[in-house]
Amino acid sequence: MSINFSSRRFDFLSWSDAENASRSKGSTVLWPFGAVEQHGTHLPLATDHLFAERISEEVLLRLADSLPIWSLPSQSIGFSPEHASFPGTLSLSASLLMQLVMEVGEQLSSLGIQRLVLFNAHGGQIGLLQAAARQLRMKCPSMAVLPCFLWSGVPSLKELIPSEERINGLHAGLAETSLMMSLAPELVGPDRHIDGDHFSGESVATPPMGWSLEGSAPCAWLTKDLSVSGVIGNNQDANTTLGEALRDALIRHWVYLLTNLMESDWPPVER
Repeated sequence: MSINFSSRRFDFLSWSDAENASRSKGSTVLWPFGAVEQHGTHLPLATDHLFAERISEEVLLRLADSLPIWSLPSQSIGFSPEHASFPGTLSLSASLLMQLVMEVGEQLSSLGIQRLVLFNAHGGQIGLLQAAARQLRMKCPSMAVLPCFLWSGVPSLKELIPSEERINGLHAGLAETSLMMSLAPELVGPDRHIDGDHFSGESVATPPMGWSLEGSAPCAWLTKDLSVSGVIGNNQDANTTLGEALRDALIRHWVYLLTNLMESDWPPVER
């Protein structure tokens, strides 16, 4: 790593430096999105926020110094109504989060920023940020808007995480627990429940035949439908070695995608 991450923070620039940065060819801003929501009794409320922030920092530090890309401060509180029955969860309304993306995005576009990457680590707001991104692009056609999900499209996850856990381990399961053990082991507690994992038989409920929690025929589930502990997945085999492998896989994947983006001419010139 040849640069300090502070040089990648857009909000650490002076106004004149921000003006110059915004006018750079291919100027790009990455905005990490997380959540403040329950993650079982063994992970912190800030799990998604911490993942988005830490992984994006490591990714940006591995990009070429010359690339004109900067990060905004993380948006730590997101759209989390599915976890509202668990104490500690804080959630913005869908309309407020969309308005936030629109207002900040429009200001970035007016500065001359050419690309905005919404780097999201909370699965419950994927669709919402996609809708906000489409709406923002319509309002600001000269700025590309790329709504990303931390865990999507990472090829090596198939080798690292068992298929059943990839499908049903949606929350505080094997992947999230292992990654937290790598990034911030001091925040991982010992009290690991697995109810709601569709393995132990302790789930409160399971979807009807042919329906799923996510995928081709998803249910708009609430966590309390599935789990009394807040865990949806099997975290019993979580370990630091797996966490390090996941961390490396995520970083390599997003370095690859962001490098490709920065070396491209996207978005197309408006006609």
